[in-house]
Amino acid sequence: MATSSGSSATQINSGSEEALMDERKRKRMISNRESARRSRMRKQKHLDDLMTQLTQLQNQNHDIITNINFTTQHLLNVESENSVLRAQLNELTHRLQSLNEIISFLNDDHGDDDDDDDKTSIDFTQPAVADNIFLNPFHLAYLNQPIMASADNTF
Repeated sequence: MATSSGSSATQINSGSEEALMDERKRKRMISNRESARRSRMRKQKHLDDLMTQLTQLQNQNHDIITNINFTTQHLLNVESENSVLRAQLNELTHRLQSLNEIISFLNDDHGDDDDDDDKTSIDFTQPAVADNIFLNPFHLAYLNQPIMASADNTF
């Protein structure tokens, strides 16, 4: 009888050990499931963060491209205006040279005499009189040339 009671105690111990092992397996399975769930949540949060960062970078990229396009258009406008101003500068320089040549011619024409008392100088602050050379129709056409410039003149 002692053997049968010893055998039943081993079975009880075996059964309790088996139950203990099953309990440990069950707890480990629950722990693993919880760990996997946390891992999936971390992955999802990381993916969400990356998507938010992607959206922000796309918006920044769009803003930068818009600023580049605006700046490029502004540059083209300034270059065009600069070209017009250079053409106007060249035209005005040419006209100034022409006017200086006329003044030089007029001063030389009236200064042929060696007598200083007979020299006539032109006073540009006074209105022109009828016998003045500026009223000569051939000279008026030369003085009345319009200034013309366009954006097509590039330098």
